[in-house]
Amino acid sequence: MKMKVTEKDVANVADLANLELTEAERAVLLRDLNSILDYIDRLNQLDTTEVPPMAQVSDRYGIDQSKTGSERFAYSSREDVLEGLRKSLPHNVALQNAPDSDGTFFKVPKVIEK
Repeated sequence: MKMKVTEKDVANVADLANLELTEAERAVLLRDLNSILDYIDRLNQLDTTEVPPMAQVSDRYGIDQSKTGSERFAYSSREDVLEGLRKSLPHNVALQNAPDSDGTFFKVPKVIEK
């Protein structure tokens, strides 16, 4: 099923994102989004039944060329380290310097209007 983005879709998403787009910007966005969907549609037409799943798109980052699969990328993961961690500031101390609070949360001015 081929999907198409409409002008109404672009206007709705722009409104949700609180973006003010000109007519020219909407037209470019509409064209670009539909171009992306067209390309995805072309990719979906490819027969990939004989293509094995890949854990990594490229092996460019695998350091040890002699290893294969996930072993080759083992360098990229590490154990969690708790060294250097310190306790958080107590809640009541954090609120002491707040310009305004309700006793539990910091109170801040509203920055998003809508």
